[in-house]
Amino acid sequence: MPYFDAASSAPLHPVARQALLASLDEGWADPARLYREGRRARMLLDAAREAAAEAVGCRADEVVFTASGTRAVHTGVAGALAGRRRVGRHLIVSSVEHSSVLHSAEVHQASGGTVEEVPVGREGRVSASVYADALREDTALACLQSANHEVGTVQPVAQVAEVCRAAGVPLLVDAAQSLGWGPVEGDWSLLTGSAHKWGGPSGVGLLVVRKGVRFAAQGPVDERESGRASGFENIPAIVAAVASLRAVRAEAAQEAGRLSELTRRIRTRVPELLTDVEVVGDARHRLPGIVTFSCLYVDGEALLTELDRVGFSVSSGSSCTSSTLTPSHVLKAMGVLSEGNVRVSLPTGTPAEEVDRFLDALPGVVTGVREKLGAPTSAPPARPARPAQAREVVVDSLGKRCPVPVIELAKVIGTVPIGGTVRVLSDDEAARLDIPAWCEMRAQQYLGEEPAETGTAYLIRRTT
Repeated sequence: MPYFDAASSAPLHPVARQALLASLDEGWADPARLYREGRRARMLLDAAREAAAEAVGCRADEVVFTASGTRAVHTGVAGALAGRRRVGRHLIVSSVEHSSVLHSAEVHQASGGTVEEVPVGREGRVSASVYADALREDTALACLQSANHEVGTVQPVAQVAEVCRAAGVPLLVDAAQSLGWGPVEGDWSLLTGSAHKWGGPSGVGLLVVRKGVRFAAQGPVDERESGRASGFENIPAIVAAVASLRAVRAEAAQEAGRLSELTRRIRTRVPELLTDVEVVGDARHRLPGIVTFSCLYVDGEALLTELDRVGFSVSSGSSCTSSTLTPSHVLKAMGVLSEGNVRVSLPTGTPAEEVDRFLDALPGVVTGVREKLGAPTSAPPARPARPAQAREVVVDSLGKRCPVPVIELAKVIGTVPIGGTVRVLSDDEAARLDIPAWCEMRAQQYLGEEPAETGTAYLIRRTT
């Protein structure tokens, strides 16, 4: 069964499996002890730290191993903010950061700090100039992912790091998605990673704090990992994580070209195979293996279930899933369609034949889901105004979830004259994103929203 969700967790790399099994016999003892077994464990841990530093491009004594990538982010953000508390409590993040960064920002704000979210363009990419504008005298830390986990867009880290360095502000880079493809360029100050993103075992994170960065570890600390990650090190898992990082790096150049061609094929073919679809994310500045698209008039949960039934494991940022009732914060920040969202993230070694089979199966699956929902089969035809046509139609979609409000809008837009309006009443959070996105895709004019007695009223003017 093709597994196309490597951005969530990559399959365990064969080298990681071999390293894990081999180090179980040598890395079980306490590396802080001086007897033979402890010295063996310490040698494994030191060697892993040296190899990780080489892969990242830093000094070995700047590398800390944590219990997860999320823990690395939480520790890095909290420690950097505490270390620069005398400077101020202003934190800058992008609006498309991983939830671990945004959760850290929420904690900081709840404790009295200030947080500024830097917006992104429709392709999910930030601008270094906007980061420069956000910097203040009391800015303690800025955060920016190296590449987005949902749409694959690569961020201009080097340029942002340059403006932060000029202002004397450290930049923390969440490199979880990109570290397997190569080191992060630029003069960044802190960096985090997560082993299960590049084919290592879960439960191993990476935190790098450059020398000279003011850092104060928060919470109870002990003597391990420079006091920045408490608890007994999982040496076999750490060894396996670093071994897999080195292995995927050795394959990166060849695999990057191959996977980029496969995702380019998906980006090109999906709009040819399906109507009413939007491919999202930057077409040029992107990771090799991730491609994301959204389909109008499709229930995300049903779409993923049907794809799973025909043999494909994919992910979604759609609000129409059982795990959430709100759209992906990434898609929302980009202002793109969220309903019927599919993220395909190819693991290394994915055969081209599996991608072709996915493209063969996708049209039938999407069409089947649309038919079950009673979605329109095409865009509403342009018709001249008739005297009998109402100038405004009200669509009551209260209590109905994505994608029903947009489906009902599409069905009635042709019943008003050109210049007439449709008022959609909805209490579904996804409508705030999907109705404007539908208007842009269908060349209709979105007039905005206003409070209604129940829910929100979304106003659309028919233009074609």
